[in-house]
Amino acid sequence: MKAMLLAKTAPVEDRPLSMVEYPQPEPQRGEILIRVNACGVCHTDLHTVEGDLPLPVMPLIPGHQVVGTVQKLGPGCASVTPGDRVGVTWFFSSCGSCRFCLEKRENLCTSARFTGYHVHGGYAQFMVAPESSVFPVPAVFTDSEATPLLCGGVIGFRALKLSEVRPGQNLGLYGFGNSAHVVVQLAVRKACRVHVFTRSAKHRKLAEDLGAIWVGTADEKPPVPMNSSIIFAPAGNLVPVALAALDRGGTLTLAGITMTMIPEMDYNLIYGERTVRSVAHTTREDARELLRVAGDIPVKTVVDVFPLDQANEVLRMMKTSALKAGAALIP
Repeated sequence: MKAMLLAKTAPVEDRPLSMVEYPQPEPQRGEILIRVNACGVCHTDLHTVEGDLPLPVMPLIPGHQVVGTVQKLGPGCASVTPGDRVGVTWFFSSCGSCRFCLEKRENLCTSARFTGYHVHGGYAQFMVAPESSVFPVPAVFTDSEATPLLCGGVIGFRALKLSEVRPGQNLGLYGFGNSAHVVVQLAVRKACRVHVFTRSAKHRKLAEDLGAIWVGTADEKPPVPMNSSIIFAPAGNLVPVALAALDRGGTLTLAGITMTMIPEMDYNLIYGERTVRSVAHTTREDARELLRVAGDIPVKTVVDVFPLDQANEVLRMMKTSALKAGAALIP
């Protein structure tokens, strides 16, 4: 099969991904073989390729927002059949026996493995995944339209849950990439009053179109205090800014897998029973719920498609904010 292989991490400008002929994987017990129809491109892929995250496996095929077609079942698989369309997320597998797994918080398992990080991902024509970690994709979405839901969407969905925002309350969103443009639609559906903080005029217009009642930059003071807020941008300097706009008893959720240093700040920003919490990956149930809800709304996504062999160029465009929308690679 054809795959974009990472043999050595390097700045994406150096084109660290190479198109190679790679052995097609064979599904083992409990696994299925998937023909990749589309794989979304994510900032975590950029962190992986450039070495910002320590990689446990090399060489590596990145990619973890995969929509594909079931091709073959490994021994013991019975819940899917060849021809089914399924999605694969960042979460690949966990030990299944620790207290976190038994509590259905497998995202906190210390033995958890992640797609395109511990195991080969979707920058390829085929991949394997555990049967328990693939999810039906609603027919309302094309292959490429569904890809942002499988990382940004499901992370945003978990962040929204952890924010504890209730219907009718004020929700602040800092940064307006793939996660936030899904979350604003989920929050509006929940009857929340969404306020979006972003520097991009284009993103402010999109946020308004998707139902935000106020848009501005992080430097601007919103008209009312936020009951809950979510920071999607990996910028630690936004934490005290968001806390300053958060009401007493509110929750600030940090949705990034990485973040720059959080600066020293006055205790009064947290005082008043404000809560700061992180999002650590997602659970299988998060993915099932998000895809079901997104299909019912249905959530709108904006995705440009590119051939698989342009992965380096797409990641470079992402790094320089040159992408006009989300991006997906088509093998």
